[in-house]
Amino acid sequence: MADSVIRVLLVDDHQVVRRGLRTFLEVQGDIEVVGEAADGQEGVDRARELRPDVILMDVKMPGTDGIEALRLLRDAGSGARVLIVTSFTEQRTVVPALRAGASGYVYKDVDPVALADAIRSVHAGHVLLQSEVAGALLSQDQGGTGSGQGRGNTLTDRENEVLAHIADGRSNREIARALVLSEKTVKTHVSNILMKLDLADRTQAALWAVRNGVGD
Repeated sequence: MADSVIRVLLVDDHQVVRRGLRTFLEVQGDIEVVGEAADGQEGVDRARELRPDVILMDVKMPGTDGIEALRLLRDAGSGARVLIVTSFTEQRTVVPALRAGASGYVYKDVDPVALADAIRSVHAGHVLLQSEVAGALLSQDQGGTGSGQGRGNTLTDRENEVLAHIADGRSNREIARALVLSEKTVKTHVSNILMKLDLADRTQAALWAVRNGVGD
């Protein structure tokens, strides 16, 4: 039973926000708040110590902000999934956050139930990407479309199928069920896709797939 509990680290410079998040999340039977941090560097240090499954990270913080913390976590090889918390007026920060390794984002006025669902979703391997942010990412990447499509020619038919499911935000388990494969086989396909396309993670793979029309 304990293995099914999602361990969450809260990183936000406002104590009142952290307290509110903790109060709500701790009544969820499958979510445990294992720690808090008041800035990005402390968040990185606490992540190294606590090894959470999901990090709920503010973007705007004094000192080390959320985007720099994401880069530090990536460089440290952290396996935690990071869910960015932002306001609508900070939407422009979402693109660099996703590029730095975030698994998705939620707005600060998100419904509490939707927040819990978002945590479960990124923990399951999904990428939370809304259409307006996808559009911003694609417009920034237009110059590289040609070379990207060329790399895509090296993918097998099965790898293209897996990539299409990644673009839809499905986890390895869901892809395995859809394609009647083992999770181990899907994991191998994902690794091959990332290697062939020279991408760092599933978020980049999902964006590449959208940009190049995989699954259309």
